[in-house]
Amino acid sequence: MPEQNALLNHLATGCTTVARAWSVIRRDGVRYGFTDHDRDLEFDGQVFRAGTGLSAKALAQSTGLSVDNTEAMGALTDAAIRESDIAAGRFDDAEVISWLVNWADTSARKVLFRGSIGEIRRSGGAFHAELRGLTEALNRPVGRVFQKPCTAVLGDSACLFDLATPGYQVEAVVALVEENRVLGFDDFGSYEEGWFRRGRVDILSGDAAGLSGAIKQDVAGTNPDRTVSMWQALRARIAPGDAVRLTAGCDKRFSTCRLKFNNGLNYQGFPDIPSEDWMTVHPSQAQRKNGGSRR
Repeated sequence: MPEQNALLNHLATGCTTVARAWSVIRRDGVRYGFTDHDRDLEFDGQVFRAGTGLSAKALAQSTGLSVDNTEAMGALTDAAIRESDIAAGRFDDAEVISWLVNWADTSARKVLFRGSIGEIRRSGGAFHAELRGLTEALNRPVGRVFQKPCTAVLGDSACLFDLATPGYQVEAVVALVEENRVLGFDDFGSYEEGWFRRGRVDILSGDAAGLSGAIKQDVAGTNPDRTVSMWQALRARIAPGDAVRLTAGCDKRFSTCRLKFNNGLNYQGFPDIPSEDWMTVHPSQAQRKNGGSRR
């Protein structure tokens, strides 16, 4: 690559002007740029800010399938990374790219690391973020699981159900909040009770905008008209007046897939697998084995 060759030529001179730069891209698309140089740098259409206090330990890299890892450290400031955003989980699994760049000529640069943010620790007004390399994904088991329940996620590339189908998503305004986990709604509509159980809540506005939670209970009532409970409280404050989007739930059963979503052809489970009891049934001497009477 021209950028990498230019950097190698610069390093070969023996008198170098290099710095490190980091790009952090959150899952919601928000981008951050940092550099340990004393001035801002700009390349690839992004500004990398100086003075953020961000630094990184030496990168441990190896050949084969072992995991490359390092750690980034920085100060928690409103201008860079806020503690409330980390607490809310907005930086979980964010993409990270690290460059070695010639600050006198940013066209000479090389990618040193590409991966994601793992565990984040906060203390004393600073954060420590574990950076996991691309080979981290190879440690995760993948493949089909032979089981009765469906293994797909509602609306994903395996399920193929269109969540934009009328009746399966609704946007509403929160009227009541309890423990940042229980949401109440007025004038909710005519959805049957339990329609959104095992579904999803996406926060569209307010301090928790961009976050989501899994629905545990969906109960119809009189005041409020509807109460939806999540399994866990979100890590950012939800307030009355915030807008949310609720997505219908799926319990992974074939009957639900066929009757509730009319999506039986794309069912990703194996509903006809015999149960474990079938494996322990002893042989029979009966002539007829269709379940009927022996006579």
